[in-house]
Amino acid sequence: MSVLHSTCNVPSLKLRPGILSCETGVRRLQGQNRVLKGSGRRMTMPVTAAATRSVHGELQKGIAELYDESSGMWEDIWGDHMHHGYYDSNSTSSISDHRTAQIRMIEEALRFAGVSDDPLEKPKNIVDVGCGIGGSSRYLARKYGAKCRGITLSPVQAQRAQALAAAQGLADNQVSFQVADALEQPFPDGEFDLVWSMESGEHMPDKTKFVSELARVAAPGATVIIVTWCHRDLSPSEESLKPEETALLKKICDAYYLPTWCSTADYVKLLQSLSLQDIKAADWSEHVAPFWPAVIRSALTWKGITSLLRSGWKSIKGALAMPLMVEGYKKDLIKFAIITCRKPE
Repeated sequence: MSVLHSTCNVPSLKLRPGILSCETGVRRLQGQNRVLKGSGRRMTMPVTAAATRSVHGELQKGIAELYDESSGMWEDIWGDHMHHGYYDSNSTSSISDHRTAQIRMIEEALRFAGVSDDPLEKPKNIVDVGCGIGGSSRYLARKYGAKCRGITLSPVQAQRAQALAAAQGLADNQVSFQVADALEQPFPDGEFDLVWSMESGEHMPDKTKFVSELARVAAPGATVIIVTWCHRDLSPSEESLKPEETALLKKICDAYYLPTWCSTADYVKLLQSLSLQDIKAADWSEHVAPFWPAVIRSALTWKGITSLLRSGWKSIKGALAMPLMVEGYKKDLIKFAIITCRKPE
């Protein structure tokens, strides 16, 4: 078993196996006489592989149920792209502008990663890891004339994604969706020349396994794009986040079924450990600043309130936590990060 740190589950090779040191997952094992005291410093405790699988299964179930409940509401209000929009700094936008900004987020991510539009170099086989209802998958398939495979934990999302693809004239052999675990992708090695993960990494309980799977399914020379929520990078003198920062993230984790957060620097180290090339990272927090206030405003409309009440408790709990995301961004605790790289030829 790897060793997990309180800010990210990046393995430490020097520590002995059989020790788990993460915050969110470990707290859920307290009922098994493995009680931790405090939350802001690194702590270690032995756990069994079975206990780890149990936590992972519980998390997956919560994620699937959250998106089973909420995806229809999101689509009804915001459309088929279930991710942040990209805005100019200090901009104010209407709902229609937000939908345009979500498309711009895709284009800006592709531009940052240097994905070519050249007919001879453009991607031909794409995987969308954590595909939602398939907005990115369909957009990328049309843009590049490529085949795209999307995976999600939510059966409702997979079914809706396929229905939308059919309605938009995209054949099953061009765009397809299935229920699958991003940590155990059902694809052979080297299958895709563009590996796309738009705001799914924050749900992954094992960031090492997550990144390893992205690299495994990437073909030689393929581009990997990760857009995800992170916490701020730690300073050289820090071993962990401040207790009040950890407490805020814990509340967000509980609402959105997130495991322990990690930093952009942690992702970069993981990519370096796999000998991936052309690694780039950027903080796009200022470019997504209008997003969460806009989501809150939409939730407070009559349509938003009635949709929430129909969706269920998990969606309501997520809506109540939205101001915490705004607080996290304002305090420079939460970072909206893009990390890209290329697999060696």
